[in-house]
Amino acid sequence: MTADYENAPLPGAPTGPRDGRRLRVLAAMSGGVDSAVAAARAAEAGHDVTGVHLALSANPQSFRTGARGCCTVEDSRDAQRAADVIGIPFYVWDLAERFREDVVEDFVAEYAAGRTPNPCLRCNEKIKFTALLDKAIALGFDAVCTGHYATVVLAEDGSRELHRASDMAKDQSYVLGVLDERQLAHAMFPLGDTLTTKGEIRAEAERRDLAVAEKPDSHDICFIADGDTQGFLAKHLGSAEGEIVDQDGTTLGSHEGAHGFTIGQRKGLRIGVPAPDGKPRYVLDISPVDNRVTVGPVEALDVDALTAIKPRWCGTAPTGPGTYTAQLRAHGGDTEVRAELLDGELRVTFAEAVRGVAPGQAIVLYDGTRVVGSATIATTAHRETAASRG
Repeated sequence: MTADYENAPLPGAPTGPRDGRRLRVLAAMSGGVDSAVAAARAAEAGHDVTGVHLALSANPQSFRTGARGCCTVEDSRDAQRAADVIGIPFYVWDLAERFREDVVEDFVAEYAAGRTPNPCLRCNEKIKFTALLDKAIALGFDAVCTGHYATVVLAEDGSRELHRASDMAKDQSYVLGVLDERQLAHAMFPLGDTLTTKGEIRAEAERRDLAVAEKPDSHDICFIADGDTQGFLAKHLGSAEGEIVDQDGTTLGSHEGAHGFTIGQRKGLRIGVPAPDGKPRYVLDISPVDNRVTVGPVEALDVDALTAIKPRWCGTAPTGPGTYTAQLRAHGGDTEVRAELLDGELRVTFAEAVRGVAPGQAIVLYDGTRVVGSATIATTAHRETAASRG
């Protein structure tokens, strides 16, 4: 079912009822403390809130439990208990098939092509703010509420803008950079515009009698149960012996599948021949065509420019070249860039070289705190040599 975004009512204020409107809000509750507090804040603000937990695995027991999970049976029960305390209706929605197709299969396909994807970013794009939002709007909800640390700002012209969270230490706008303006119009992030530490969020949860107050944060990839990404990929893609070579093409060792490596990797290379200078080697390039992995010195990881594809804009697409800051990893810093959209591709040059950038990663552009948009890195290059990767 496709939602009618154009005719759906828009939230007057994405993070709270600043215009006095009572909104119908669907709160995505993962079973963690952030989403529970976000749902509680939305309800306390006077909105008509319904909680929903997304069942993303046909066999949720196979997802990781405890401190590292986010989609397990115990998580759904934690979300249920939190909804009961808040006093809101609660449902579990089965999106396992959609998650498998749009996130898990995409993850495997990207690695098979020698790229390094971000499954959390893809989940936000395809699941939480497409599949979930489509269903929410079709059912008459005005907004989807999550526990992300980011803010949606209502601009003077009535458009919605995505901005970094007030607390930069917890900012999660990078993984939301795939959202377009229409999706932002139906997004609510109650945690993003308050300067509170994670400890204070936990204290608030405890004051609200939410049992998840001390529950550890989830991290890593939820659908890889044991945390062994290489083992997961080998199971799905199989093993195929290939060469590990240096920049001159000299064979240094072998491997059991190029998909088991990432750009910038240092450990686990199992190279028996030391470098002439005795310094460590790093993965510089991954070629799935000939199943070859190229390694070399850390300096060879420096990147001056890149091209990125499949751009998504959090508002109107920029026209002409511009200067922005860019973030290349979910927990990375930002760097100054010059970017321009040419023939549907984003061409980016860095003011200073950056290191360890891999095809498949997302680059997110910022204008101050405002998220301009994101794109998927296709190739990287040194301006001096025009040597490309990807």
